[in-house]
This record gives sequence, C-alpha cells and structure tokens, in this order.
Amino acid sequence: MKVMVLGGGPGGLFFAILMKRQHPHSRITVLERNQPGDTFGFGVVFSDETLSEFMSADEEVYREIRSNFAYWDEIDVHFGGEVIRSAGHGFCGLSRRRLLNILQRRAADLGVDVRFGTEFGGDALKDYPDADLIVAADGINSAVRGHYSDAFRPSLDWRQNKFVWLGTTKPLEAFSFYFRDTPYGLFQAHAYQFEEGMATFIVETQEKSWKAAGLDKADEAATLAFCEKVFAEDLDGHKLVANKSIWRTFPTVRCESWVHDRLVLIGDAAHTAHFSIGSGTKLAMEDAITLADVLKRPEDLADIPAALQDYDRRRHDEVGKLQHAAQVSLEWFEHVPRYRAFSPLQFAVSLLSRSKRITYENLRLRDPAFIDGVQRWFAEEAYAQAGRAVPADPPPPAFTPFRLRNMVVENRIVVSPMCQYSAKDGVPGPWHMVHLGSRAVGGAGLVFTEMTDVSADGRITPGCTGLYNDVQEAAWKDIVDFVHEHTQAKICMQISHAGRKGATCLPWAGGYDEPLKDGGWPLISASPIPYLPHSQVPKQMDREDMDRVLGDFAAAARRALRAGFDMLEIHMAHGYLLSSFISPATNRRQDEYGGDLAGRMRYPLEVLDAVRAAWGAEKPLSVRISAVDWLPPGQGLEEDEAVEVARMLKEHGADLIDVSSGQTTPEAEPVYGRMYQVPFADAIRQEAGIATMAVGNITSADQVSTIIAAGRADLAALARPHLADPYFTLHEAVNLNRPDIPWPKQYQAGAEQAFLLAERARAEQQ
Repeated sequence: MKVMVLGGGPGGLFFAILMKRQHPHSRITVLERNQPGDTFGFGVVFSDETLSEFMSADEEVYREIRSNFAYWDEIDVHFGGEVIRSAGHGFCGLSRRRLLNILQRRAADLGVDVRFGTEFGGDALKDYPDADLIVAADGINSAVRGHYSDAFRPSLDWRQNKFVWLGTTKPLEAFSFYFRDTPYGLFQAHAYQFEEGMATFIVETQEKSWKAAGLDKADEAATLAFCEKVFAEDLDGHKLVANKSIWRTFPTVRCESWVHDRLVLIGDAAHTAHFSIGSGTKLAMEDAITLADVLKRPEDLADIPAALQDYDRRRHDEVGKLQHAAQVSLEWFEHVPRYRAFSPLQFAVSLLSRSKRITYENLRLRDPAFIDGVQRWFAEEAYAQAGRAVPADPPPPAFTPFRLRNMVVENRIVVSPMCQYSAKDGVPGPWHMVHLGSRAVGGAGLVFTEMTDVSADGRITPGCTGLYNDVQEAAWKDIVDFVHEHTQAKICMQISHAGRKGATCLPWAGGYDEPLKDGGWPLISASPIPYLPHSQVPKQMDREDMDRVLGDFAAAARRALRAGFDMLEIHMAHGYLLSSFISPATNRRQDEYGGDLAGRMRYPLEVLDAVRAAWGAEKPLSVRISAVDWLPPGQGLEEDEAVEVARMLKEHGADLIDVSSGQTTPEAEPVYGRMYQVPFADAIRQEAGIATMAVGNITSADQVSTIIAAGRADLAALARPHLADPYFTLHEAVNLNRPDIPWPKQYQAGAEQAFLLAERARAEQQ
C-alpha cells in the first residue's frame, strides 16, 4: 500500500507513525515544506486525557513526550490586583520544536520516508495518481482544501480579536491568565511553561484596542516593546521573545466533509479550535489516532473510500463538540471588557466555566477549597441582596435567595412557562392546579404559569389559558392560593397575545403552528405576513387595534394583581404579537411603529407602560424577549440590538429580562447545545445592567450554580426537566447533599429516605 502525507506537522507525522506500525510493509511518504528545525510558535498543550490517548496509540511517543514536558495542575487568574488559583486541571506544555523532533525520530526509526523542503500543490489526486491514500495535513491555509472546495465545502469564520504568539523567559508555576487595562482597552495574555526557561505568552485584544494602540502598524520589535510595557508587572523583569510573531485574526475552519475519494483532510486543514481551550496540535494528533484506527484491518485497506467515510462519521461529531466549546470560549475572550466590574473571584469562575465543559460541581471535585471560598463569597453577596443573614453552612449558588422589588425567591431554580393546551374557554382547571402546584411543592423558587392570553382572539390554540374574564381570574386565584398556602414558591403570571401565531391546532391534534381547519378566529400582527405559507394572513394592526390590545394587557395585569400573583411577565418573544413588532423579519410597517429599532419598540413599550401602571410599583415585572432570530446577518434581530431592547425595557420599568431566542419565524436556524441561550442572558446582564433569567437546555442544579456564580444570569428556568420530574429541585438538593433545603412537612419521611439512599449510593460509588 502507498500512502502520501502532505504536511509534516504533528498530525501528519503521528498518522504516518501509527500507520507504519500497523502495516510495516506499506510505503509511507511525508512531504514537508519546511526544514526539520523550522517551527512557528512556541509550546503546545495537552490534557491528561489526551496524554492517555497518546499512550494507547504509541507508547514510545508517549514516553518521549512525558520525559520532556512541563506539567502543571493549577490555573492562575491575574485580575483586579489579585491572583486567583484553581487546582486540579492536569495539563502539560511541550516545546513544539521538541514535539516535532520526537515524531520525526520515531517516524524515521519505523522507516517512514520524510522529505523536508519539498513543495506540493493542491491537486493531490492528480499529482499522486498511484497513491492508495492521500492525507492532507497541510495546515490552516490548506491548498488541498482550497482546490477541492466543492467536495469539502469549507467555511471560514474570521473572529474579532487580534492576537500575537510570543514567548517569555519567565518561569511559570501554573497556566496563567493575565488581564491588564490600558488607555487603549483591555489586553489579555494566555501563558504557560513548556520547557525549563521558556513559556508561551499569547497576547490578545479587541481589534479596536489593537488599532488604538497603533499595533496595526507595529513590526515585531514594536510589538515586543508594547507588550513588555503592558505586562511589565507580570513579567517580573523577564523579556518577551518573538518567533515570526505577527498579529493575526483567528479563523474557525469547518468543513461539511473531510473526505473525497481516497483523499482525507486532518488537523487545521479540516478544522480549527481556538487556542483558549487547547491546541490544534491536540486535535490533529487525535485525528491521526482515529484515522489509523479505521485503517487497521486488511478489509479496511481493501476499500479505502469506505474506511475514510467511517473516519468522517466517527470524528466529525467529536470535533464538532470541541469546536462548539471553543467557539463559546473564544466569544468569552472577545467580550472580556464586559466583566471589568466583576470581583476577582467571580471573574475567575466566569473564565474557568466559559466553555461549559467545566461546571461548578466539577470545580469542586478538582479543588474543594477553591469552591468553598466561592460558595462563601457568593452566599454573602446573595443573602445581603435578599436582606437575610448568611447561614453557617452556605448553600451552592443555585439554592441562594434573590430579591426583585418586594419579592424574594428562596432559590434560583425556576419552572419555565410551559403551555399545556388543556384549558376550556381559557379557564385553567384541575390539570393546571396539579401541574403548577406539584412543581411548587417540588421546591422551585419561582413557578411560571403557561403563556396566558389577554383576550379570546389572542390565544394560540382553543386549549390555551386566558385572563380576560372573572371565571378565569377566580380559577387562577385558587392556584395562587394553593401555592402560597402549601409551598415556599413564588408564582408568576405570564401574559401575552399570540398575534399571527394564533388560531392553531392543539399540538397532539394537528401539529404545532398548524392553522385550525374549523373554529378559527381573525388574526392581527405588526404586518400582514402569515407565519407559515398556508397560515392565515393577519391584519396589520391599526391604532384602534393597538388601543384595544393595550387595554386588554392592562386589564389582565389588574386581574393578576387581584389574583395574588407575586410577579408578572409580558411575553414579547417567540413571534407572538409584541415580538412581531420588535423583529425586523416580521415588522415591515412604514409608519412610526416600524423601521428602526426605536420605531419597532414603540408599541411594545406602550404596552409595558400600561401594564406597569396597572400592576403597580411594588411588585416585580419581567419581560421575555427573543434575543436573536437565528437568521442570516441583516435579516433579523441580533445580539447588539437585543441589548438595546433590554435597555429600553429597563427604562420603562422592567425589573428582569427573561432571555430566550428564536421562534419568531420558521426560517430560523438555531444552534442548539447545552445552555445554548445563556450567552444572550450574559450579554444583556452585563451590557444593559439589568437582572436576567437564563433559559435553554439547562438540565441540572449544577448548571444553575455555574450560571449564577459566573454572573451570567440571576435566575435559571428549566422546562423539560420539570416535565420529567415535578420534584426536580428537591431531588437536586438530595444529589448535592443539602438537607437544609426544606421539604413539605407532609413529605418528611420521603426526604429522610431519599437522603439515606443517596448517602448509600455515594458510598458505593466511592
């Protein structure tokens, strides 16, 4: 078998080594443009987990890396004049040049033909017609990827920040992050030791700060001088070192496919992940391991294209997860100035948990003393905000109280609004009493009603609840009274008008958003645009319609007040009536209620003013928004506009922004994942200076604690976990061994058993 590897970086060399070991009689040639000693950058980083994979793949290479690396367990965060240290992270740094030397020697010993100083082009299938397999490991600017772009379908996302890869002679005990304010903006450095007397020192900043400092015109010497001045206190007299160190912008490379016939991409040619969560070297060498694995058996070699397709399937999902984590991480670093006002401890928690791969309880496992300090600090802040004394054994952030105006919730776990489509004539019945009551009994700090409509023609379906007559008000009051009498939970009424998404079927009797065939009603919206092509065309609201609906919202607020609700929320998200005004995708009006954001917000703000007046000044008022429409740029609402929306809502009396996204138009293409909407709540909380509630695939109290402790939101709403388990909050308290979280007196025997069983399970697991 003949194998051509284009690119002699770590990924290409490691694959050649593994393939030669598996198939000693194969002819493997590696072409490398540079000479053996040439390299760019300084050190590379591997985690304990990655090192274990190397050991399984080739123990010789693993032993060589182990004998040459610099190992550390701690991360130091230098911020606000303090150094916050977190342990238990397990990483090693290694000179990139030394790693290449290790791999080059190992490849030569096995009989791989490595040809240095050899150029190659992009048309690999034509240039190497007799090769059974061609591996393109030719880097981020891959000529092969470019030549066969129709097959690989690549996309490049050039990010906002500028960075430069430097080195320093300063000895470092830990992976260190440095943050320094300058007259030009915030500059940050990622630094780690990779051999005795040398460490990597990557400097990063926003493009506007880079330009303001004149670095867009700086040569290598000027860059070194500037960075040495900015980080002088951190360098302790040590110098920075350059190695072809130019300022650049990081490109996230993605390909729909990495395989074309007998040709496969690996490493940076196929994908990139931001340096803030590891290195491209790690990804490339893991690619090599998987690629060699799918070519292990003789039958694999008999059908190379099929084996490569197997590689593509097996590796794409894993790389996709890491790229997603890297994307979240790099976006955090792009917006570091948001967190300037954080205390050093909260800033460190935010940084450590930025990619969502490390959570609050995970940090506790790594470094119990660190989390004990965080827990005490956060509890002191939270209980002071709520006007309460801190308990001797403070709970995790998820179980701390929070105040909004005259309402204090016992914990940060919220039952999301979840439409039940089970009302008759808008009246909540026994189902709603059990649904909401059981979740309040289950320990959540705040329980939301489902989206409740302010008029009969404002319903989504015939089964939706309403708050527009006395019978409905009385039924809601019974539910509120139960919650207040038997639980510690607070309860919030969410009011809305469905707009163009109204008059649709029950989900289990026709499908979501499908228009009613019989029994529908006329619809209104900001503009006469149907939600689905076959949906009813709504009437564009005129002033008379606006006044009527505004009056309906105010009347519903007064009914909610009389019913005893603790909090009120106006639904301005998900494509319903008020949302249809806010989004440029659904508001095509030519009058003062359309056009720019101020025009599109005019009517929603009129409604907010009327509701605040009817609701009064004592009780909290929340607004739910769709922060982004998940449409191509320029077609819908985007994050920067969402921040402006939140500022306007705050100015008009909103106390909390419930930050959701999408569902405004069926053309939306959301990017799902764990806690995928939390970054929008984070941005609004920091930029607009208002409390936020995070939503979106939050599934555990651990995740809630992570979100709250990191300052990304003040409350966290969970829907599906509460559908699966009405007693979610109490069960999470058991999992975290918090017997101080109160259970209903009627359930005390169950609580005792739950904690006993959990203790036994922990002992068995230990």
